[in-house]
Amino acid sequence: MPVEQIGQHEIDYSGVALDVGTGWAAHLAIYAPSTNPMHQNSVFPQQRVAVETVFVSEAVAAAAAREVGMSMLASREAGRSTTPTHATTG
Repeated sequence: MPVEQIGQHEIDYSGVALDVGTGWAAHLAIYAPSTNPMHQNSVFPQQRVAVETVFVSEAVAAAAAREVGMSMLASREAGRSTTPTHATTG
């Protein structure tokens, strides 16, 4: 499973063979930083993504999983940039 560090997050993505001769599925996991080097904080547990698609090769499935992961991280970062860093009371 390829692993890529994107900012503070780690994405693991791969193509996983479906039943013999039926194609490939895209699988993804995303982890956030942890203060314990022996532990990963799972943000998105390892699972199949793009479930409606059967891919023709392992490489194409892995690329699709990576694309989903990058999109999820971009959305996550966009949400953080619009969220106030502190609460005010009135």
